[in-house]
This record gives sequence, C-alpha cells and structure tokens, in this order.
Amino acid sequence: MAGRRQGVLVAVEGGEGSGKSTQAARLAEALGARLTREPGGTELGERVRALLLDPDGVPIAPRTEALLMAAARAQHVVEVLAPELAEGRDVVTDRYIGSSLAYQGYGQGLSLDAVAALSAFAVAGVVPDLVVLLRVPPAVAAGRLTGRPDRMEGLGAAFHQRVADGFAALAAADPDRWVVVDGDGTEDQVAARVWSVVEQRLP
Repeated sequence: MAGRRQGVLVAVEGGEGSGKSTQAARLAEALGARLTREPGGTELGERVRALLLDPDGVPIAPRTEALLMAAARAQHVVEVLAPELAEGRDVVTDRYIGSSLAYQGYGQGLSLDAVAALSAFAVAGVVPDLVVLLRVPPAVAAGRLTGRPDRMEGLGAAFHQRVADGFAALAAADPDRWVVVDGDGTEDQVAARVWSVVEQRLP
C-alpha cells in the first residue's frame, strides 16, 4: 500500500506593508491548506508575539529577540507544522525562517550563521518547500501601514531597508526554493501572481 502523501509547506515572506498576511490567507484558501503565522500559531507563540510587537513593552536586545523568535518557532513546529505535514495536509505560514534571517540577521546586524543555526535547531528539519517573497516599493509599503506602529514597524526606515535588502539576498541565494512576486497592485492582481508561481513550482 502506498504511503501517505507528505504535506507541502509554503512560507510567505516580506517586509512590513508587503501584503504578505493577506496573500498568505488567500493562498491557504486556494490550496485548501492550514493557515498559520509566526511569531504565533500556538498559545506560547502568540504570547511571544505580544512581547515582541508591543510598542510599550520592555526593551528587547537583538539576541534576545532572535532567541524569542526561535522559541516560538520551535513550539510552532512541534504543535502545528510537523503534525499537519505528517498527516498529509498542506500548510501556509505567514513568515518562517527567512524572516529571522532578514530581521534579526540583516536588520539587527546579528551573525547570519548564528541566526541560521538557531533556526535550524528550532525547526528540526522542517523547511519550506517554497518561499514566496512579496516585494513592494517602500512608498507603497508605507502607504499600507495605518494606525500606531508596533515595535517592529517602528524601527525606522534604515532598518527596514536592511530587511528588504536581506530578503532580496536570501531569494537570490536560493532560487530553487524562493520566488519573488511583485506585491504592488490590487489584492486580486497580487493573488493571481502568487497563484501562478505556486502552480508552477509545486507538484
């Protein structure tokens, strides 16, 4: 008897205002997949998320930030990703390993090797089959952000440019896994672009 099909994991990445949360939800619906997010996706992860994003919270050092992200990710893998994939269910996650490399590595200036090793320990071999990176011009991203910025959103233009450059470098270094999608346009236009690349890349 044939074994059960392993589920497919798609990570949707991008900077603030890139539209990734909206497009992750659209993609999960189109695929009939489980939608989840990082940091978050579990009770522990959501508590960590609240700490990390609270603009009025305690100061968080970059290494502490990286460790908190990894802790939330480890719990996410154990509780959500690994079980769902093992049962043959596809999963779309709003952020994953790429965000740690872009934000804590390129953005905060931590060692990329150290952040990658930390994430590798957290995920225990659960890596995305495809990473969809949404890229938008800074002016477009800024126009999409409304209300009071959270702690990460409020880190300044120079920080977010380093993050954007980091995402671009990650995508260029791993073209077999990463695909860059133009995130500028209407929600439907971007969703059509995302679906087109996912159809091409996934079995």
